Amino acid sequence: MNEFPKPIVVISKCLGFEKCRYDGSVISDYFLKALKDYVHFIPVCPEMEIDLGVPRDPVRLVQEEGQKRLFQPATGIDVTKKMNDFISNFLDNLEEVDGFILKHKSPSCGLGSVKIYYGFEEKVNHFRGRGMFGEAIVNNYGMLPVEDEGRLRNFSLRELFLTKLFTVANFREIKKHHEPNKLVDFHTNNKFLFMAHHQNKMRELGKITANSGGLPPKKLFDSYEEKMLELLDIVPKFTSWINVLQHAFGYISDGLNADEKQFFMKSIEEYRDERIPLSVLIKLIKSWALRFENEYLLRQSFLNPYPMGLVEITDSGKGREF
Repeated sequence: MNEFPKPIVVISKCLGFEKCRYDGSVISDYFLKALKDYVHFIPVCPEMEIDLGVPRDPVRLVQEEGQKRLFQPATGIDVTKKMNDFISNFLDNLEEVDGFILKHKSPSCGLGSVKIYYGFEEKVNHFRGRGMFGEAIVNNYGMLPVEDEGRLRNFSLRELFLTKLFTVANFREIKKHHEPNKLVDFHTNNKFLFMAHHQNKMRELGKITANSGGLPPKKLFDSYEEKMLELLDIVPKFTSWINVLQHAFGYISDGLNADEKQFFMKSIEEYRDERIPLSVLIKLIKSWALRFENEYLLRQSFLNPYPMGLVEITDSGKGREF
């Protein structure tokens, strides 16, 4: 049974932790509530941190001469400097982190759906962009799993987020002592998962792991991490998953009878036609790996990329995941 480290996740405090929204409310989310048992959260509310209080008059983002200003229309107060100072201080003191979950549409935390106004007047046009804190997170940590709770309502995006989050957390743990043999084990266990994301980049990671250039351990791990994060940022195509499934099938097919082999190939076509989800085929492969005690397959993270307790809320059982 896989053991998972607890990822360290910065999260907007209003997402189930404290009544700190501008109207004094807190947002309850089933997925985030379930996630609390499996991650270490660092809750933060940038607007509370700059002493805007609760309840408070709403703030809005204004673009002036190409620069974003954070403005409170009801009071006329510009809190841009306070927010920038908080962001710099927060990021300077943030040590280990594996991912971020931020508040959808928030002028401080939003990741892409925030209204940004063209002027300070009450009625003025706007466009959509990132909040100040959200933009700083993307600029500094954009290769890590970063999402807002709005997008995480989509089960496919949750699947991608959780897979990347727990993979990154696992790598953080093995990176601590820079032991090359641990890197070899990590790469071996994630080979099929990485193949699904991008086969050529998976091979590049294999070459880094082999370390034919004799890199010192720290440089070796840094080089691997950079390439791994690039790979995990690529959304797997369904054709890539079919390739992985067929590859995995090769490790256990000799023990199957003709009917079982035919059933698997038919199931592949059903997945290709979006009649069954990927999870059905993954569970099928895992059941055969257990039956034949195939340790190599059972070590593969794609069979269980994150804790089983989170699977129920991630897999809707409908449609194609990727």
